[in-house]
Parts: sequence; C-alpha cells; structure tokens
Amino acid sequence: MARKSTKPTSKNKEFFEAIALLEQERGIPADYLLEKVCAAIITSVRKEYGGEDVVFVDCNTEKQELRVYLRKMVVEAIENEFTEILPEEAEKYKKNVLVGDYVEIPLETKQFGRIAATTAKNVIRGDIHDAERGLMLKEFESKQKELVTGKVQSIDPQSGNATLEIGKAVVVLPKGRQIPDEVLTEGQLVKVYIEGVKDTPKGPKAMISRTHSGLVKRLFETEVPEIYDGIVEIKSVAREAGSRTKLAVFSKDENVDPIGACIGPKGTRVGTIVEALGGEKIDIVVYDEDPKKFIAAALAPADVLEVEVDEENENACHVTVPDTQLSLAIGNKGQNARLAARLTGWKIDIKPESGFYIPQNS
Repeated sequence: MARKSTKPTSKNKEFFEAIALLEQERGIPADYLLEKVCAAIITSVRKEYGGEDVVFVDCNTEKQELRVYLRKMVVEAIENEFTEILPEEAEKYKKNVLVGDYVEIPLETKQFGRIAATTAKNVIRGDIHDAERGLMLKEFESKQKELVTGKVQSIDPQSGNATLEIGKAVVVLPKGRQIPDEVLTEGQLVKVYIEGVKDTPKGPKAMISRTHSGLVKRLFETEVPEIYDGIVEIKSVAREAGSRTKLAVFSKDENVDPIGACIGPKGTRVGTIVEALGGEKIDIVVYDEDPKKFIAAALAPADVLEVEVDEENENACHVTVPDTQLSLAIGNKGQNARLAARLTGWKIDIKPESGFYIPQNS
C-alpha cells in the first residue's frame, strides 16, 4: 500500500539527536530506546481514539523520519468513529478508495494532544529508567568480587557515609565499610571492592567496601604480575582493616620466591598496596600443606619452636615460642594470634617455652 512520504522535520532531527545523545551518555542502545519510544507513543495516542488498535508508528533512523498515523477502514456508514471513515473523507488520503479499503491518516505532533504527550513522556522516562537499571545491574553483576575505582563526590557530615561515582553510577560507601581512621576527601580516587549487588525497588544497589579482605587480594593481583599470571597463588587472607593484614602465598615454581614477588623490587609492589590501604601493615607468609609449618609461618614475625596438633579437638593446636617471643606471637591485644588463626583456619593456643606466662610489654 502506498504511503504518503514525509520530509524530515527539524523536530524529527532533534528527536533522533536526543536518542543518540541518550545512547552516548547513558549507554542505552538507540534501537532499544526507539522501540520503547514508539510503543509509548502508540499507547498514549491510542487513548485519544477510544483505545482502539488504529495507531501505528514508522521509524526510519537512516532518514531520521518518525511517522505516526491512524489506519481506518472505509465504510458506507460509520458505526465506530475511531476505526472507520467515510469514502469522501478517505479520498483526502487515498485516491479511488473503495468500501472495505484501509487508509492511513498521518498525524502531526501537535495532534497527539497535551495529555497524550504527557503520557508518552512519562512512559518513555520509565522505560529509560528501566533500561538504565538493567544496564547498571548487569554492569555491577559483572564486577562482583572485583576491584573498582570510585571518585568521592561527597561525605555526609552526620553519618560519615561517602558517595562515590563509579562509572556512570553513584554508590554509597557506608562509614562501617570504610577503613577506620581513614579520611576521605571530595574528588579523591579510591579503590573499593564490590561485595555484591541487590536489585531493590529503587534500583540496583552495589554493596562496596574498603574493609573486605577481598580488597587486599585484588590489589595484589593488580600489582603483582606473577599472581595475575597464576605463577604465584594467594591461598588465604586475614585482615583487620586499617591495622594489619596477613597474606598466605604459594608458588609451584621452585624458581619463584612468592614472598619476594609480592614485595617487589625495593618493596615497591607491597608499598603501593600499603599506600592504597592508608598505611595498613601487611605480613606475607608462605603457605604450606603441612599445617604445622603453615601455622608456624602464620605467627610471624614471632619465632616458633614447636607446633603440636591437639588430637582431641579438630583443627586445634598448641604452639610453643621462646619466652621472649610470647608477646610478639600474641601481638597487641591478641591481634597477631587472632589473624594467624583466621589465616590458617586453626585454633591456636600459644605458650612460652618455660611453660609459664610472663607478661611483657607489647
């Protein structure tokens, strides 16, 4: 059926330019947007015509043409003014029409009506919002358990929560997931770990953290090529954010020193990570499949004389250290022993060589 051709109007051009801009700025595919826009126009205009299925939209992106029209049947007597048209009226749109033919009646934008236009605008806005949510959710899901860089937009003076810009999204870093005593400033770039993603009624919500042990693991993967390449493996991480982290590493290649690889030339690699964590101390130890050797290494910097497995309790042991090393093995407020236990997965009971606990200054 022949259709009346229309030249691109300035409004059409502006419309397609707006769609292109949305695609560029928000990352929403233009085809998706056009499909939703056309559906919204049909939905809104149809209300002006009794809800009848007579509204159609043709969209030509190459020619930047947007054509909205009604399709009505030619009848001798009108029973439904929304779907039918008399021959003499139909002749305005198509020559030599016969009863039973269909004619297409082009509509101008102004004919959509204020209510229809408002409805279309709301529907389009909702579809764009849904598309953005979908893209954001997909983006965050692809980055779960990963390290990303965020730019601090603002900090709530009451709660201490920081608002970060991550890509095209704005995410809140709660005070409880910030490194203790760390002072964030507006405009600062910080590394955060995406713990997970939730799809809430208000949109996708990424749970980010600077206290999660995964942050340290990902930082080492970024800074140490041997870890990224799989030559050195991180076996476990135990962390008390802002204070100390213990990292157990291992290499199947006898020619590679896993600790040396992590420290880097003149300590540059680990130094970069310590700086990113605000000065947090990092102990790197070698993992060993022999739990006794692994436990002894995990208690560094203290020297261990003996590790005795407790046969009556699962994953429990008794560790003997020199009397002068007891407070070092236990650590300030028990931190060294606590982190070693988390790193190895063993309950560690520490005692001095003499058998007597001698209090010492940490």
